[in-house]
Amino acid sequence: MEQVNSAAELSEQIGKRRTFAIISHPDAGKTTLTEKLLLYSGMIHTAGMVRGRKGRKMAASDWMSMEQERGISITASAMQFVYKDVVINILDTPGHEDFSEDTYRTITAADCAIMVIDAAKGVEKQTRKLFEVCRIRNIPILTFINKMDMPGRDPLDLMDELENILQIQCYAYNWPIGSGKDFCGVFDRNSKECLLFTKTSTGGAQQALIEKVSLNDPVLAKKISHDELTKLEQELSLIEAAGNDFRMDDFLSGKTTPVFFASALTNFGIEPFFDAFIDLAPAPHSRIANGTNGEEIEIDPAKTPFSAYIFKIQSNMNKKHRDSMAFMRICSGKFEKDMVVKHHRMNKEIRLSRPHSMFSGERTTLDAAYAGDIIGVINPGVFFIGDTISLTGGFNFKPLPQFQPEIFAKVLVKDVGKRKSFDKGVRQLAQEGAIQLLYPYEFGSEVMFAAVGQLQFEVLQYRLLDEYGVETIINTLPYQCSAWILGDMSKFQKSSNCLLVKDMHEKPMALFGSTWEKDYAMKKNPDHQFLDLDAKQ
Repeated sequence: MEQVNSAAELSEQIGKRRTFAIISHPDAGKTTLTEKLLLYSGMIHTAGMVRGRKGRKMAASDWMSMEQERGISITASAMQFVYKDVVINILDTPGHEDFSEDTYRTITAADCAIMVIDAAKGVEKQTRKLFEVCRIRNIPILTFINKMDMPGRDPLDLMDELENILQIQCYAYNWPIGSGKDFCGVFDRNSKECLLFTKTSTGGAQQALIEKVSLNDPVLAKKISHDELTKLEQELSLIEAAGNDFRMDDFLSGKTTPVFFASALTNFGIEPFFDAFIDLAPAPHSRIANGTNGEEIEIDPAKTPFSAYIFKIQSNMNKKHRDSMAFMRICSGKFEKDMVVKHHRMNKEIRLSRPHSMFSGERTTLDAAYAGDIIGVINPGVFFIGDTISLTGGFNFKPLPQFQPEIFAKVLVKDVGKRKSFDKGVRQLAQEGAIQLLYPYEFGSEVMFAAVGQLQFEVLQYRLLDEYGVETIINTLPYQCSAWILGDMSKFQKSSNCLLVKDMHEKPMALFGSTWEKDYAMKKNPDHQFLDLDAKQ
């Protein structure tokens, strides 16, 4: 990036940034879309497939070996690239609900979100959950209805379902021409043109060709059937007459979502979507932080000197570097290599000497970065998720919540000689937020492991073996839910099946064998608060 020497140049650089997360239910095509955005930006020349077959490239955003084997996104990944002079910071998030905590933290670092919908399945369970997270944080959303090249539901029905289930107004930014095997293009409602696509490779490995024709051009009648053309004209008349208008303010405030129809697999509709995205998506904006006296402070991206917060920690991204990487969202100002900053939680100054941008697990050292950028720095054990750093100090960005665990276990080492490696691995994975460590509340030192979902334990076991060479045995414990407890613990009345523990931050937590037991404990302890989210770390 070029050097910035004035406030005007700083504002210009920040205005070029677009930082967004991609959210969806599993298998809606989120990671495939990420891959195609990289293809169209020129970052990769051949798009890999999510489910890699023998001899086929893997998706660039899935760097973890377990992700490549299973064809799912397990951990959020961050990548930066340039598209038409706009600096894109893309956050690809896990779709599986067992990793919703990682996804939630990642969404906090985004200024915008792309919601991917399967054209055959519509709005699914995890889509609703992630949409609500975006709504709570007032994050504007673009909707990408994917897999139009496959048998799917009627576009009007999909639009209606979006509005009814998610309670948001929809504006069809484009409209599909054909569907399933007959899907051949989209009608752009802004330019009033039909964009007809042609495959150039198998599986969308290369960009699709686009031919632009008007709706009444005789060429269109040769490309699609008379019935398809009639249907297109009727549907366009309907959405023009009865559909919502598009207002930028409504989009930015989360009241309206622009909807795009496409096929990420074939690349049909990718380029017009990406072109519209860089025009619609907001540049970095002000964020609210908590001052030292509890007052709210506005952090302006251009006027406030450098500030950032840690939203993700990841160990062993590259086996050549057996280290931990802390990912930070820059919220204001300019970051420069070797900058000395204030670490607010530790109340000390630290030097950030080797900042990196990431691409498919590969690191590129940066000399400078700006508000909106996502960068990684080597974590020598000083960074925790939620930490604020800045040049000036005097505030903290709002804390990131920790989710209530629902699955509990003891993890045993098969080879006691590997205990040291086991302890190191567990410590690093806990710092990432991949698992939670619980300890006896009063007596004993035996650690318990907790997670939001079962798949997190499978990842724990896999990574301990793959990254630390430690084989383990997982013994599940008979607890189904939990809560952090606020109040005088000496007066807490617990049932015989309830277990009191404390988390890594020494905060008391109760584990219950059933939701009924939890409800009973709440009735028995009206003076105590039972928290399912811990947001004050």
